[in-house]
Amino acid sequence: MTAEAVRAKKPRQIDDGVIRNLGLVGVLIILVVIGIVTRPELYSDPTWVRNNVLTILQQASAIGVVTVGMTFVIIGGGIDLSVGAIIALSGVWATTLATQSYGAAGMIFTALVVGVAVGVVNGVLISYGRLVPFIATLAMLVSARGLAAQISGKQTQVSANDTINNIASTKLIGIPLLVWMLAAVVAAGWVLLNRTTFGRRTVAVGGNPEAARLAGINVKRHTLMLYALSGLCCGIAAIMLTSQATSAQAAMANLYELDAIAAAIIGGTLLSGGRGTIVGALFGVLVFSTITNLFAINNLSTEVQNMVKGGIIVAAVLIQQFRYRSLTQLLKR
Repeated sequence: MTAEAVRAKKPRQIDDGVIRNLGLVGVLIILVVIGIVTRPELYSDPTWVRNNVLTILQQASAIGVVTVGMTFVIIGGGIDLSVGAIIALSGVWATTLATQSYGAAGMIFTALVVGVAVGVVNGVLISYGRLVPFIATLAMLVSARGLAAQISGKQTQVSANDTINNIASTKLIGIPLLVWMLAAVVAAGWVLLNRTTFGRRTVAVGGNPEAARLAGINVKRHTLMLYALSGLCCGIAAIMLTSQATSAQAAMANLYELDAIAAAIIGGTLLSGGRGTIVGALFGVLVFSTITNLFAINNLSTEVQNMVKGGIIVAAVLIQQFRYRSLTQLLKR
């Protein structure tokens, strides 16, 4: 490919990202229109609309935080099937009587440390143990939930700390604190991916690990850090979910790994690694949260909702494959 062709290709990549995000905005608008058509009596009330939007954002907060970490892992060429189990273990460990005796700071610290620690274990197994990410994180999924059940005695552990419990009900300038937490994590993730060496190395490792190694990047250490970052996001999400339910149990955050992966994919993150956006992943989370809300207000079954989600995921992957083949053919010319 000539130098002129390479320069001509860069604006097109930027436009592709913008077009993809605009497409997701279009999907959100379509979902809103469907809601207006199916339940006009609700959407005619401005107060209900405002509260419903805040409800959607609040419901998207925890899974949105997890998706940020998942997006980094996938861009780096990996996958993390254990995020739901890490949330459960972090939440259960943070709500034991011993941990709660240290107050809110102790609970938050415990959740974050447990999340990072489990993420580091994943990273070590994958980077230095040379296990396939799918196998390593699948094993962790089972192990972490088992440990959470052991610690909790298979019982729901109630949070008695008002500071933690009030996180979900606290609002700043009329917006739930959970939404502000999501916004902060998304902003930090965007800066980390797009404005730091860590982000550039993540893309390089996911795009071509061998080339990244030859360029001087410590691929093993960087991969470990990606899984630690995913674990940190899980620890944050554990506090958020514990606040919402005022409790924690081994079964919490069930199937969060699938929701996070799906949101990242429809947001434009390439499953094979090397490409993805935090903004796109956020839109993916909002699409799924809006679908869940739409089904709830129309009293439709969860089974139908899951089928719709599955169809969206398949469509997103097919579009990715089509775009990849088109780009490959363009580069061969």
